[in-house]
Amino acid sequence: MKKLNLVLIVLLSASIVLTGCKSLNNAAKGGLIGAGTGAAIGAGIGVLIGKDGKSAAVGAAIGTAVGTTAGVIIGKKMDKAAAETAAQVENAKVETIEDVNGLKAVKVTFDSGILFEFNKSVLNEPSKAALAKFADILIKNPTMDIAVLGHTDNVGSLEANKKVSLARAKVVADYLVANGAARTQMKTVEGRDYSMPVASNETVEGRAQNRRVEVYMYASEKMIEDAQKEATK
Repeated sequence: MKKLNLVLIVLLSASIVLTGCKSLNNAAKGGLIGAGTGAAIGAGIGVLIGKDGKSAAVGAAIGTAVGTTAGVIIGKKMDKAAAETAAQVENAKVETIEDVNGLKAVKVTFDSGILFEFNKSVLNEPSKAALAKFADILIKNPTMDIAVLGHTDNVGSLEANKKVSLARAKVVADYLVANGAARTQMKTVEGRDYSMPVASNETVEGRAQNRRVEVYMYASEKMIEDAQKEATK
């Protein structure tokens, strides 16, 4: 109960701070979140993110607060990576989110139908070009950690969906590495089957949205350390 109360207080405080800062850009807001909530919001959002069916709990396990200036530096780098991904990678949905440390991160969603044939885990040819361009962006951002998560709809058995979602996540991660991304960046490669839907599985359209591969780009310990050093200059 005490932990829940702490989470609610922290989130309310963050909301109040951001409500009064509407004139700030996203990077600056990210910095305020990092400074104002630090490790506490990391513990709180780490519990909440990932249970809404739309995001995964990603973020380096730093356990300390990140200062305002360092948060802004990281936010700007994430903004740049998101913009480049949106401009260069076809058929990808690009969003900015917060990681468990309250820092800006990038979520890139690929519709499975764009990457694979139905119920298959072999990349089709058009998708390879898009992933190769995405790999170039990861190469330019070697201090960003990566999480690759496969998702399915609820058609078929849980075991079958676990198998195909993991296979697809591995294929995407392997192809990014084959095109130059560092294997050490791939901190998480998992299949989440149909446990985290983003739409209703009761409709054809909803099931199509749920069949997806998500790639998260978030600040590594090294990136945070570098930003903190830069902030003290």
